[in-house]
Amino acid sequence: VPAATCRDCRVTGSPIRILIADDHPLFRAGLCALLDSVAGTEVVGEAATGEEAVEAARVLGPEVVVMDINMPGLNGIDATRRIVDSTEGVNVLVMTMHDDDEAVFAAIRAGARGYQLKGAAQDETLRAIRAVANGEAIFGPGIAERLQRFLAAPPSLDGINVGQIATAC
Repeated sequence: VPAATCRDCRVTGSPIRILIADDHPLFRAGLCALLDSVAGTEVVGEAATGEEAVEAARVLGPEVVVMDINMPGLNGIDATRRIVDSTEGVNVLVMTMHDDDEAVFAAIRAGARGYQLKGAAQDETLRAIRAVANGEAIFGPGIAERLQRFLAAPPSLDGINVGQIATAC
C-alpha cells in the first residue's frame, strides 16, 4: 500500500483523511500540495491504479477517496464500486476530465458521492472534498445542471408496452 507522500496536515480536531487515486504523478503531486496547504486535511495515501486504490482504501481507511476514471487495470468506476461496497465510511469524489453523461451516470451508479472536473477552481475542489467527507452529494455546476435537466425530463415510453409496466407492478 502506498505510503502518504505529503506532510501530515493534522490540526486541532480530526482532519479529513484523503486518499488520492490518479495515474498521473503530476496531478497527484499538485492535489497533494493543495491539500498540504490547507488546515483540516490529511493525505493518508496515493494510488496510481484502481487496484491500488481499493487496497489502500481498505488498509488506510480514508474518509474521502479522490478518484480518477481512467487508470491502468481496474478503472475508477469499478474501483469506486468496490470501495463503496466493501469499505465502511469511505466516500468517493470522482475528479476527472470526462464530462459526458455516460461517465457521470456510471460514477453515480457506482456509488460516488461527488463528481467534479479536473479544471475546477481550488476552492471548488476543497468544498467538494469537505462536502463528500460530510456524506453530501456534490457535483460541479455544469454537471449539476445536466443532472437536473435529466431528472426533470419526463420518462420516455418509446418502445415500452404500458400494459407490461402495469402488470409488473
